[in-house]
Amino acid sequence: MAARVLRARGAAWAGGLLQRAAPCSLLPRLRTWTSSSNRSREDSWLKSLFVRKVDPRKDAHSNLLAKKETSNLYKLQFHNVKPECLEAYNKICQEVLPKIHEDKHYPCTLVGTWNTWYGEQDQAVHLWRYEGGYPALTEVMNKLRENKEFLEFRKARSDMLLSRKNQLLLEFSFWNEPVPRSGPNIYELRSYQLRPGTMIEWGNYWARAIRFRQDGNEAVGGFFSQIGQLYMVHHLWAYRDLQTREDIRNAAWHKHGWEELVYYTVTLILFSVPLIQEMESRIMIPLKTSPLQ
Repeated sequence: MAARVLRARGAAWAGGLLQRAAPCSLLPRLRTWTSSSNRSREDSWLKSLFVRKVDPRKDAHSNLLAKKETSNLYKLQFHNVKPECLEAYNKICQEVLPKIHEDKHYPCTLVGTWNTWYGEQDQAVHLWRYEGGYPALTEVMNKLRENKEFLEFRKARSDMLLSRKNQLLLEFSFWNEPVPRSGPNIYELRSYQLRPGTMIEWGNYWARAIRFRQDGNEAVGGFFSQIGQLYMVHHLWAYRDLQTREDIRNAAWHKHGWEELVYYTVTLILFSVPLIQEMESRIMIPLKTSPLQ
């Protein structure tokens, strides 16, 4: 009896939320959608509250969600460049960064380097991988302090920047390993600020959702932050062009199960607090020397 009451309340709450949030023109479609999937939604919604595939109390999130077979650490850099300096900035980056990437004495790899096309303008984005985790990062930083060419590069770069920030990331165990690819492609970096304490829920849902997005080889990598802005998730996608992106994303909605996973990761509200607090999409163009083309 109690379970039936709880399900009824959950259904009423969900219907009320949709009615308040949706434009009037969409309400008939939403009412049809809610009624047709009402019973399965009720059961799935309740299960999502009380059933977890991973118990977050047994270990740190990083140990539960990251790949066990690697000890890779990633660094994501955002550089906001003075508009008049972007061409010069790209030039010195393409001269210096590949040398570090190719030097076997540095246990690091340049995964990709881009300029933002749509999103925050006059911005450069760099993604590095450190093979060996934090010790590798420390080793690279110590060696770069002795690299005269890099020190000159950093000094010249500082005169071209308005601001910069970085994050240290781990890769999700269920995502693709970022590997070089030929182009031409555009890249989309989708960034999600999660509510603290919900990383496990996100990982559980996307471990299933990623299989819906593999047909076009668009999935490049998925990461979550360890240092910097915390509870950040980044998904990196590659597309031939903007129309291909639109077609692939629309096609996912015709696959059974995709809409439910999007419902939980994007629209679900747990205990009156959204799972996602903020989200952002950047469309990026790779530089000529980027391993991801």
